[in-house]
This record gives sequence, structure tokens and C-alpha cells, in this order.
Amino acid sequence: MKTITETLRPTIVSLAFFTVLFGGVYPLLCTSALQSLFHAQAEGSLITGKDGKTLGSELIGQNFSDPKYFWDRISATSPYPYNAANSGGSNFGSNNPALLDAVKGRVEALKAADPANTKPIPVDLVTASGSGLDPHISPAAAEYQLSRVAHVRNISEADMRKLVIKYTEDRQLGVLGEPTVNVLKLNLALDGKL
Repeated sequence: MKTITETLRPTIVSLAFFTVLFGGVYPLLCTSALQSLFHAQAEGSLITGKDGKTLGSELIGQNFSDPKYFWDRISATSPYPYNAANSGGSNFGSNNPALLDAVKGRVEALKAADPANTKPIPVDLVTASGSGLDPHISPAAAEYQLSRVAHVRNISEADMRKLVIKYTEDRQLGVLGEPTVNVLKLNLALDGKL
């Protein structure tokens, strides 16, 4: 008959072995591999300006509301917009009065910023993304805002369109998703920081 020590010894040794292996060695190997293979992504996909300063992450939107900038999608994070520590959508249903109020407010803000624009407003300019942090808009949303930003900045629409095209990202792997415009990069380029 085995003693309790003989019975527990293999269990304790296995626990210690797998704790060291999967709690220490494996995470260190994965972290080292990812840091060396995908350094920029592992560090947060940070955008660095001409002066070497970090200006933001290409994966997290920023709150642009001045008419001289292209505007991101609405952020549903709290207590302030684009709060990466509180990522998430509003989870409002399509008939929720709070969602309808947010959409109406954004439509009014877009019309107030550019009263002469009579084009239909793209849906991604008046709704939040699932994360509430999305820095991308559709090319249609950029086109909707193009004349306003060009007018305020005293740039021709043709030159502004070239800049929008430069910061338009194609579908992932050529087939996944839709083309998008990175608003943060576009606005930083407009300010001459990239």
C-alpha cells in the first residue's frame, strides 16, 4: 500500500513542471517571438511623427470635432470618447431612444459643420463601432467630409482627395472587409506631422 507522500508526489511534480512550462517558459518564448517578428504591432502600432514623438496608435481613434479635421465614427466608450481602458459598444438596440438621439445629434453636428452639403450621410459617421475605438471610416464617409475640410483648410478638393486616397487602406489580404480610411493618420498628415 502506498503512503500519502508516494501518492501526492507525482501530482505535485506534474503541477510544478507544468506551472513552470506554461506559466513561464511558454509565455516568454511567445513574447520574444512576437516582439522580434512583429515589433511595431506588439508595441501597440504606435504612430511616430517627424519629430520622433508618439502621436497615437493607428488602431485607436481620437476625438476630432473641429471642422478642419475629418471626423471619426462616434465612440461609445465612457467616461470619455476613445477610452481604450473601457472599450465596448453602447449595445443599444435599433429602436432604443438613446441610440436614436445619438444619431440625430451626430447628423445635426455634421450638417452644422457643413450646411451646404446635401449628400446622404454615410451610416458609419452616425453610428459607433463595436469597440468604440475604431479609427477608420469608409471612403464614402471621407468623401462626404472632403469638401468641408478642403474649404476650411483652403486646399483644393482634388489635392484633398489625393491625400484621402493615400491614407485609404485596402481590404485585408485583398478579400476581407472593405477599404477604409485611417482618420488619425489622415488628420496628422493634414497637420504636417507625418
